[in-house]
Amino acid sequence: MSTETVTIEKLGAQGDGIASSAGGSVYVPFSLPGETVAIARVKSQGTIMSITTPSPDRQEPPCRHFGPDGVNGTCGGCTLQHMADASYRAFKRQLVIDALKSKGLTPEVGEIVPARPGERRRVVFAARKTEKDMLVGFNQAESHHIVAIEECPISSAGIIARLPAIRAIAASLATSAEPFRVAVLETLSGLDISVDDVKKLSDPQRRKAIETALSLRGIARVSLNGEILVEPSKPMVEFGGVQVSPPPGGFTQATKPAEEAMAELVIAHAGKAKRIADLFAGSGTFSLRLARIGRVHAVEAEAKALAALDHAARNTQGLKPVTVEKRDLFRRPLMTQEFKPYDAVVFDPPRAGAEFQCQELARSGVKRIVAVSCNPLTLARDLAILVEGGYRITQVTPIDQFLWTSHVEVVATLEK
Repeated sequence: MSTETVTIEKLGAQGDGIASSAGGSVYVPFSLPGETVAIARVKSQGTIMSITTPSPDRQEPPCRHFGPDGVNGTCGGCTLQHMADASYRAFKRQLVIDALKSKGLTPEVGEIVPARPGERRRVVFAARKTEKDMLVGFNQAESHHIVAIEECPISSAGIIARLPAIRAIAASLATSAEPFRVAVLETLSGLDISVDDVKKLSDPQRRKAIETALSLRGIARVSLNGEILVEPSKPMVEFGGVQVSPPPGGFTQATKPAEEAMAELVIAHAGKAKRIADLFAGSGTFSLRLARIGRVHAVEAEAKALAALDHAARNTQGLKPVTVEKRDLFRRPLMTQEFKPYDAVVFDPPRAGAEFQCQELARSGVKRIVAVSCNPLTLARDLAILVEGGYRITQVTPIDQFLWTSHVEVVATLEK
């Protein structure tokens, strides 16, 4: 380890400051462009020892778990609380511009739809039982150390108010000192808590966990490794006025405002389409909204998510017909000829994107496409495939859903 003073030139894609030095580029977390900082360096990684010249964009972090003065934050849940709002939003928008440019795409990128504190309804905690306590929090960056939290400005008030209950449930399920994962979704009927990476419970342990959950207020469901342990009240979320009960640990957008912003863009571009294909449909975030304007074919690989979508569609009045298909679109994408019935296609894949699916879609005659992505780099690749096939990008909108991180959602619309 060596000590040196560097000047931060820019932020990398993960939000770390980047400085040039005689030994090559060095990455310095919690630094900002223009700052002169003294660092302890190990290879290409630097840890701030002191800041000689702070950036005017440096701000006091709102959370005590982030770290003193926004330097060398302890909680790994956020990485950019030390950055002023305007610069932070500009940075995330630029990530989208740069990703598109890397594939030769230069469409106009709109202003980012901002995220605000207290909006996160879905949070994934790290947990571990010690001799003295039950730790529930987030892993410190580049570490297995769990920072137990008492507050979290990104999370909804309903989740934070029930942290003691979440800890109690985690403690009742912990069978060893090994760390495990606790996903919490705030639903209309209470918290849906999904615990993974815990070994099989004995019958007494299972009974204790169920008794613990039933003794607590505001808990809708507790599941372990995908199996429902107890469900005092069926967890319900709402997609455009349609109530859906997602499967344990099932995917939902992390914040309701971001979901609404995405859905508004999807619906607007679908326009008056009579037949719509929704690919990677999940539990129906877009399908059930689109079914108010046209017939929808929802395609999804996860059987339980698809069943939740199908059940909601069948039990909601006022929707156009919704058909569902269980299909792994990575291994078996819809072929070009299968798109003939559709006026519009929506796809919202995981971070890996939809490369093979886009190759088939690019050769189709579908008039309107909406691409929703949580990864600007794979989105850029997929859009380049569609543009090569004759589509024109008409709108690109970044959406901030994961506040104070480098993650950014994007909705892109295309026409042929």
